[in-house]
Amino acid sequence: MDFDLLFRQVRLVDTGPEGAPVDVAVSGGKIAAIAPSLSCEAVEVVEGTGRLLAPGFVETHIHLDKSCIIDRCACETRRNPHLAMERVSDVKHGFTVEDVAARARRTLEKCILHGCTMMRTHVEVDPKVGLRGFEGVRALIAEYAWAIDIEICVMPQEGLLNNPGTDELMVAALRNGARVVGAAPNYDTDRAGQIRRVFEMAREFDVDIDMHLDSGASAAELDTLLVCDLAEQFGWGGRVAVGHVTKLSVMPPEGVDQVARRMADAGVALTVLPSTDLYLGGRDQTENVRRNVVDANRLAKAGVTCSLSSNNILNPFTPMGDGQLIRQANLYANIVQRGMRDDLRETWDMITAGSAKLMRRAGYGVAPGNPADLVLVDAPSPADALREISPVLAAFKGGRRTVSRAVPVLHRPG
Repeated sequence: MDFDLLFRQVRLVDTGPEGAPVDVAVSGGKIAAIAPSLSCEAVEVVEGTGRLLAPGFVETHIHLDKSCIIDRCACETRRNPHLAMERVSDVKHGFTVEDVAARARRTLEKCILHGCTMMRTHVEVDPKVGLRGFEGVRALIAEYAWAIDIEICVMPQEGLLNNPGTDELMVAALRNGARVVGAAPNYDTDRAGQIRRVFEMAREFDVDIDMHLDSGASAAELDTLLVCDLAEQFGWGGRVAVGHVTKLSVMPPEGVDQVARRMADAGVALTVLPSTDLYLGGRDQTENVRRNVVDANRLAKAGVTCSLSSNNILNPFTPMGDGQLIRQANLYANIVQRGMRDDLRETWDMITAGSAKLMRRAGYGVAPGNPADLVLVDAPSPADALREISPVLAAFKGGRRTVSRAVPVLHRPG
C-alpha cells in the first residue's frame, strides 16, 4: 500500500530515548498506520533517525493584536507598578486593521516556524481601538489555515463595566466570529461584576471562557474561586480557563492544593505565562524578588488541566519572545525548578495534549485516524527537547509539510 507521507524510525512522545523507533504513515491528511517497520512506499519519506515525532504545539494564550509594538511605546525603567497596560493604551488608538494584520502576521509566522499548529489568540476591544484589532487578526484565520487553526478570544483589557461601549463591541465580535469570551477583571472597578457579565455572554453565544485572572502579590482575594462557583452553577465545567493566577505563587503549598482541588472539581483550567509573569512580577521588591510564576505541575498532579503559553511578544508586557513554546516550557521549568524526566514529560503536555484539551479539540495526538498535524523535533524525547531547547526540523498540517529547518552541521578542518 502506498501513502502520502511516511516517517521512518521516529520516536513517539511516550517511547523515551531508549525505546524502539517506529514508522508512521499518513494518508488523506490523517495518520494511517504506526508500526515498528512498515513495508510501503510514499510520496514523501522523512527519515527520523530516532528523533521525536510529536503532535503540533498548541498556543492557548497569545495577543497577536498588540505584538511587535515595544518600540512604539514609552520607555520603561524598573518600577512599580509596571504600567504595561497604560503604555499599550497610549498607542493603540493609532492601530489600523492593516497595521494589526502586518504585526500579527510577523508573530504568527514565527509561531508556525516553531511548530505551532493550533492557537487561541486574545484580542482586546474598547472604544479606543474599536474592532480594528479583531478585524486585523480575523483576516489571518483563513490566510494561514494551511498551517494553523486559529480561534479568537475577545476580551476587555481596559475594563468592561467601567468602560462604556466595550460591552457592545464584545458582543459585536462574538456575533462576527469570536469563539471565546475573555475577561480582565483586575482593570475593572467591580471585578465580580465583570466576571458575571462574561459568563452571561458565554451562555448567550454558547462559547468558552478564558480569563486573565488573579495577578498580584497577595492571595488574600482570589477571583478564581468565584469563577469555579459560576462554572458549576452554569454547567460550564471544562469550558473555562484562567490565565496568570500569579497569586498562587505566593500561597503556602496547602493553600495551593485547596485551590487546585477546587479548580479540578469545577473543571476550570489554568494557563501559566512564564515570560510575562516573570518579567512583570516582584517590582515592589528590591531583594529576594519573588518568581511570580505558578508551579503548574503541582496543579496538574491534582487533576487541573494546565497549559503554558507565550502571552505577549515584543510589547510592554513582554519585550522579548520568538513564539517558541519549547523555549517557554524550558523557562518555566527553570523557574519552578522541575528538571527530572517525569516532571518534564508532564510539562511537555502543557504545550501539547493539555493545551488541546483546554481548547476542547478532539482527535489530537499521534494515533491512527487523527489529523496528521505533526512536528519532528531534533531530540529523542520530550525531556531532552525541553532541557536543550531543541529545534523543530519539520512541521506538517494535515500531512502537508509547512516548515523545514536544516540540521546544523559542524564543518571540521580538513
